[in-house]
This record gives sequence, structure tokens and C-alpha cells, in this order.
Amino acid sequence: MADVPELLAEGEDESTRADEDPRPVAPRPAPAGRDRTVRIELRTRLSVRRCKLAVEAGPQAGLTLVTEKPEIRIGTYPTNDLVLSDPACSRHHCEIRYTDQGYLLTDLDSTNGTFVDGKRVGRVFLAAGASLSLGTTIVSFSPLDEEIAVEPAGEGQLGGMIGRSLRMRQIFGLLKKIAPMDVSVVLQGETGTGKELAARAIHDLSPRKKGPFVVLDCGAVPPNLIESELFGHEKGAFTGAIGSREGAFERASGGTIFMDEVAELRLDLQPKLLRVLENRELRRVGGNETIGVDVRVIAASNRDLAKEVAAGAFREDLFFRLSVVQLELPPLRLRKDDIPQIVRAVLGDPETVARHGPKRLTDRAMAALGAYAWPGNVRELINVLSHVLTFSEGAEVDLPALPARLVGPQAAAPVPFNEHLSFKDAKEQLLAAFEKEYVASVLKRCGGNISEAARQSGLHRKSVERLAKKHGLDARAMKE
Repeated sequence: MADVPELLAEGEDESTRADEDPRPVAPRPAPAGRDRTVRIELRTRLSVRRCKLAVEAGPQAGLTLVTEKPEIRIGTYPTNDLVLSDPACSRHHCEIRYTDQGYLLTDLDSTNGTFVDGKRVGRVFLAAGASLSLGTTIVSFSPLDEEIAVEPAGEGQLGGMIGRSLRMRQIFGLLKKIAPMDVSVVLQGETGTGKELAARAIHDLSPRKKGPFVVLDCGAVPPNLIESELFGHEKGAFTGAIGSREGAFERASGGTIFMDEVAELRLDLQPKLLRVLENRELRRVGGNETIGVDVRVIAASNRDLAKEVAAGAFREDLFFRLSVVQLELPPLRLRKDDIPQIVRAVLGDPETVARHGPKRLTDRAMAALGAYAWPGNVRELINVLSHVLTFSEGAEVDLPALPARLVGPQAAAPVPFNEHLSFKDAKEQLLAAFEKEYVASVLKRCGGNISEAARQSGLHRKSVERLAKKHGLDARAMKE
């Protein structure tokens, strides 16, 4: 067989962001007399910040640490990242933190001091090859920042996420690559794109998979309770605190915390969150005791956090600390080829088949799903399939069984929007309209029962309450 030239179509990357389709380049012409078959490999790239610490001299000479963590603690205490047995070192001797200006070393008030290239330092940016003297131990420092080519996954499913489109297989490949890295991740994407499923996949593929996975919807918690939800409280800390309670960070220690809608955090609370992330310890509301926590943070937002920073609505230092890796999840309208696979997976679920019997969409019904704009993304599609299972009779599901918005005149019309608004404002207006229609529809179907609406929609109960209040929906009236 003739040789097959390889063409690598590399994806765009910007810093640690990996969210665009790879751009194919023109294939090289095959030499005369050879087949013109070209195999195209589509990749994306992931920029990874990591560094290497190698113990050159001292009781643990030969010990090496390579890590992607944005903060690295060195000392004799077991919770440090580089644990030394040198009696001349302090329990918490120094730390190295990645900043937008480089790697910054800070002495943590050590007894015998920290020396870099022979000079005692308090804070200093480290150059490649710097030599650190800590007691009788000498450690060399080397940055290993690199770009990694990530192949699209071969399979069309990862955890609860489904899709054989190139976009989704790229996402799966990236999730597999970043899961073992114990770094913070920011997941961005429109409402309903599967950010919690992506966070769960990262956790399940990580060394922390045996630890807890704690979900906190920052937008669903009343502003006066969010600090307590995050960090816990002691008895009597505020009216109604009848006992001590662990917060989400304590419950997630040893595992992963997924902070959904992190952009909703109050500005005055963001510095407290940053201190917890940097110091790996917290104080409960109303408490004096310092509690150590070991947590990986995955944050999510349906807003562009970089733009929120520019607008002054989100702290830049917190954004930088959270966004070691950023990943954008594509909306369903940009991967409509995945709709049939999602439909088959949902309708073919053994429990669903046992409860409703086998169901199959006709070609006309499937075409209607493919023609719809899906402002609510996969979550809206799941809701439509729930509607189908509830109201269709027989095994074959045709157009009359679909919600009216998918088959009426409005289904074929362009998605309504106000072109006089900015792109961001027009999109938010459209999503707000979807939120109201979606929550109203689910609440009506569930007779105003918020708990049942939360179960059917996959939302947290507090999220349903928040959205109903936001859009002026009266669940009690629906019960009547």
C-alpha cells in the first residue's frame, strides 16, 4: 500500500483556554505515482503551567516533585506539597505561587530563612534554574510550562455527557487530559450545556475520585447565607444558627467542590474565598478555630468571567486563581448531529423503558428536533423528551406528541432577538425568555410542586425557587 501522508490540523489556543474547533490546513500534494489519500488528524492544544522541584542536597537528595498546582508549599509538615525531613527546615518554610508575572517565592517566616542563589529573601520571582537553600536542603527550580496536543476522544460518551460530534469528542479528550492534574478549572457555557456533568467527569477521572463531590449553586443561595454555605458556621453565629454546621468546603475536603454560577458571588465575599484557596484553611462564620481543607475547585458560569473582571464585577486575582484551565462547552445548536444519539440514550434507558415502554421518534419528529434552535441546550432537550414520555401513546412518537414550540409556526421562524442590543445583552434577553417559559412549563406539569419540578428538570430545588421568583411565577397558584 502506498505511503499515506499525515495532516495535523492544530486547534487554536490562547493561554490555558481550549475551546475552539481546530482549523484544517490544506493537504500537502502527494508525490507523483502515489495514492492521494490523506489521513486528517484533528487535535486541539492545551497550555499547561507546571514546574519541577528537585532536591539536590540534604536528607532527601534525589526527591523530585513535578506539579501543575498554582501554589506549592515546602516544609516539614505532612500537608505540604514538598515534604522535607530536614530538622533545620520549618513546618511551613516557604511557598511558590504562580502569578501573571511569573513564579513568586515567599518565605513563610521560617526560623532559618530562605535563600535563593545564596541571598536571603522574603519575596522574589524565581528564574529558571534558581537554587533554593532551606536549612541544609538545596532545591533546584525549573518551570516546565508546555503545550500539549490533545486528541479527540474515540468514544461518543464520557460519564453522563453524550456526543460523537468533533466538538464533543474534543471536550472529552480535554477532560481526560486535565482530570489527573490537581488544578482549578473554570467551565463556561450557556445554561443547560452540561457543566455539572463535565465537572463530575473530571472528578471521577481524577485521583480524588474516592473523595466527596460537593455541588454548590452560588446563584441559588440567599446572599445573607452564602458565606455560611461555603465555610460553615458555629452555633449562635447568627439568628437561626441553632447548631454548628460544616460548609461546602469542609464537606468536600479530600475531594472536589463544584461551584456553579460562581459569577453570582458577592464582591465582598470573593476575597474570603481567595484566602481559603490560597491558604487551604478556613474559619467558620462565628468561629475562631482554623480548619485545614484539601479541595480541588471546579467553577462554572454561563457568563464570560474575563468580561466580568473587565467590568469590575469579579475580582481579577480570584479569576486568575480559579482559571488555571478554562474550558468552553458548546451549545447544542452548534452540535445538532448529537441530538439523535442523545435521544436514543434517553429513550433507551432501561428504567425509562420499564416505566414507559419502548419509544421511537419518527423521521418527522427527529427532523423537528434538528430544526429547533435549543436556547436551553441539552437540558431543554431532556425536558422535551420527558414531555414526550408523559404525553405520547404507543411506541412511535410523531409530531403531535412534541411541544407546540417545536412544531408550530414559531419553530420554523428565526430565533427572536433585539438586534439593537449588544450581543451579550441580546443573548441574555433570549435566555431569560427561555428560563421563564421552561420553568413555567415544568411547574405547570408538576402541579406547582417545586421538589418534583427540580427532579424532572435536573435543577437544584433552590434554583427552581430562584428562577420562579426571578420571573414572577407563582407555584402555589399552579397547585390550585
